[in-house]
Amino acid sequence: MADLQTPLVRPKRKKVLVDYLVQFRWILVIFVVLPASALIYFNIYLGDMWSAMKSEKKRQKEHDDNVQKVVKRLKQRNPKKDGLVCTARKPWIAVGMRNVDYKRVRHFEVDLSAFRNILEIDAERMVAKVEPLVNMGQISRATCPMNLSLAVVAELDDLTVGGLINGYGIEGSSHIYGLFSDTVVALEIVLADGRIVRATKDNEYSDLFYGVPWSQGTLGFLVSAEIKLIPIKEYMRLTYTPVKGPLKELAQAYADAVAPRDGDPAKVPDFVEGMVYNATEGVMMTGVYASKEEAKKKGNKINSVGWWFKPWFYQHAQTALKKGEFVEYIPTREYYHRHTRCLYWEGKLILPFGDQFWFRFLFGWLMPPKVSLLKATQGDAIRNYYHDNHVIQDMLVPLYKVGDALEFVHQEMEVRLSSLLLGICYETIYPFCSPGNHDNRYLILLLMFTEC
Repeated sequence: MADLQTPLVRPKRKKVLVDYLVQFRWILVIFVVLPASALIYFNIYLGDMWSAMKSEKKRQKEHDDNVQKVVKRLKQRNPKKDGLVCTARKPWIAVGMRNVDYKRVRHFEVDLSAFRNILEIDAERMVAKVEPLVNMGQISRATCPMNLSLAVVAELDDLTVGGLINGYGIEGSSHIYGLFSDTVVALEIVLADGRIVRATKDNEYSDLFYGVPWSQGTLGFLVSAEIKLIPIKEYMRLTYTPVKGPLKELAQAYADAVAPRDGDPAKVPDFVEGMVYNATEGVMMTGVYASKEEAKKKGNKINSVGWWFKPWFYQHAQTALKKGEFVEYIPTREYYHRHTRCLYWEGKLILPFGDQFWFRFLFGWLMPPKVSLLKATQGDAIRNYYHDNHVIQDMLVPLYKVGDALEFVHQEMEVRLSSLLLGICYETIYPFCSPGNHDNRYLILLLMFTEC
């Protein structure tokens, strides 16, 4: 039996052709993927604007017609011949880096590509009704000018409502509101037999309401969702606090930011995020919504991080390690999507010079490359290379065990410890978590590593 206290030892792998394909992949990305991505983003933007110009009544009518098309398609299925029901979405289109291999087998496809409209933003009920392919960039563009927002807005623009519900979504506000699925009020689902049901937490379909999150789309087709809205302000007052010390001390600093030791609820920030840059250095960030009047007071610094030429956010945050704690005001919508342009720190792996000023100034407006196009152009060799030598992993661990988890990963992965994005999930993740118990809060770590 292996000694868990001793890191595994593997021989250093010799470079082969695929290593050079990965090393010079930036050529394909710059001349093919980035231009194609820009055209796709522009086309999507035009489609979103066209949808927004339609009345709510017309959007709802189109939605109802599209739902009936799904029902009609399902009625055509022969269970004995056609295999399992599945969306017609290509495996490489999903934002996640994981390839959906189950779609390689026989299945019955249903096209849901038309479901990408915001159906209603109800400021009285504080609920947004949206279709599953509405993404975070689209909905924040519509709600932020109204000083409204989803309670949990995942950082990447391209992440969709359907993916965040059927999978999971997390943000720096999750210590207050839970996972993305915890902010859902109702789900409209088409079952495999063609029935259309509306599931809420207390109606006859409550089992579906609680079962759909994390189900990966296996229980039915989500065709719309009603999601909780919250009031917001125009800016985020963000405090960057450098922390130096062992991994357990970095984890403790994060826990203290989420749940102040004196228990004062007034000190709990609206957003909490932590980044660990190496085994002894990290930066904790706490954000509080601020009005335009406060942000523009004399002496306050406003940083519009959304401009294409700005430093990538995780590198900007890293400057706190040298200059100490500082505070700045970021436009709220730009803060929500702070990791979009650089795809967290993955952009640096794809474009090694992408963070340089000359590249950001000349070509930063083309960023980010669409993950779907990156997957579509990588080929099996590069795909297998990433599967063998690259790790993107989410881990759910108790908050009080975060220090142990970081030490374990640092020891066992045998790789250079890259940035770790820390996001907290509150007691709504599991029913046995109590809101007053600090030990029962859970943390999801988004880990990204590269080969040494």
